[in-house]
Amino acid sequence: MADNLSSIPVNDAVALTQTLLRMNTINPPGNEDQCTRYLAELLSAAGYECRLVDFAPHRSTLVARIGGRSDKPPICFTGHVDVVPLGSAKWEHDPFGAEIVGDKLYGRGSSDMKSGVAAFTIAAIAVASEIKDSAGLTLVITAGEETGCEGAFHLVSMTDVAEILGKAGALVVAEPTGNQPLVGHKGAFWLKASATGVTAHGSMPETGDNAIYKIARAALALENFDFATPPHALMGQGTLNIGTARGGLNINSVPDAAEMTIDIRTVAGQDHRQIWGCLCSRMGPGIGLQTLLDVGSVFTAPEDPWMQSVFARCQTCFDAPLQPKIVSYFTDAAALREPLGKPPTVILGPGEPHMAHQTDEFCYVARIGEAEQLFRQIILDWCKG
Repeated sequence: MADNLSSIPVNDAVALTQTLLRMNTINPPGNEDQCTRYLAELLSAAGYECRLVDFAPHRSTLVARIGGRSDKPPICFTGHVDVVPLGSAKWEHDPFGAEIVGDKLYGRGSSDMKSGVAAFTIAAIAVASEIKDSAGLTLVITAGEETGCEGAFHLVSMTDVAEILGKAGALVVAEPTGNQPLVGHKGAFWLKASATGVTAHGSMPETGDNAIYKIARAALALENFDFATPPHALMGQGTLNIGTARGGLNINSVPDAAEMTIDIRTVAGQDHRQIWGCLCSRMGPGIGLQTLLDVGSVFTAPEDPWMQSVFARCQTCFDAPLQPKIVSYFTDAAALREPLGKPPTVILGPGEPHMAHQTDEFCYVARIGEAEQLFRQIILDWCKG
């Protein structure tokens, strides 16, 4: 592995993106080790203290740190190196070929989000000597983000997470935003509701207890669900959707089991435990409830001084005034933010949001270099401020 290090100029985020794209990290199974261990060697050579945290075979999250002082916490950057499956549609460009055609770099993960990881890695290497005696920088490069932030949640569940991560005074999530700073994302609360009954022959339903009727009544009780909270100024209102419903084994039997899945997207200020209680009350007795995914919302007020400084840096890349917005997807910040000390958080990366998970995914080449420069400035602003 170390023999390949010389092939990556430390000032070339595009070349590093290409190297990462050529590593197949489709999740499942992930196999993110090939990326995280490679990046650990790059960063170690630049003076970073690196720790790889395994959460499954061939799957690790990398935490790299440099600098640090008692009067100011470091700034933290995070991104993931797993990617989603290719889908059934034919790709015109090799998903692991890292081809540059015109102004676009193609490949699975080019936008979501190996370009973001490459950009902040190269920025971190470039400024390492300048910040080694400053407040410092922490990089958290995760595995398993695409399947519910598994790697990040595993990391924060560790008993020594405080020692591994430390605190942070600000957090940058390099997910795809086209280099526009975004101030947060909704939470995701996924649940499975289940009902049981008594089976019987379909010709004698009166002798059984139909579980599908129970789950159907529960589903109807959640239609037009009222979150009982005012809409958030930027996030709007929370949403609830019944995604699937299943029950029964054959047409001529009374089903003794049925279930449905519930997708709730929450906004800042909404409490998932309170929502759980409201759901149980609305659906009534006899309905079991199980959590499938619990990812909180992330939001930093646009008026936050650090957020304003990030917006000012990014504004130089755009003619039209930047407006505070959120993203529809959730990120590892939902897992990392609390153990880091709830720092102000911006979502900012070179990838194109509309290309995430798409066939022939691409990222504009110029955006990658632009992001590396932005990240370098944001790091130095923090560490020298």
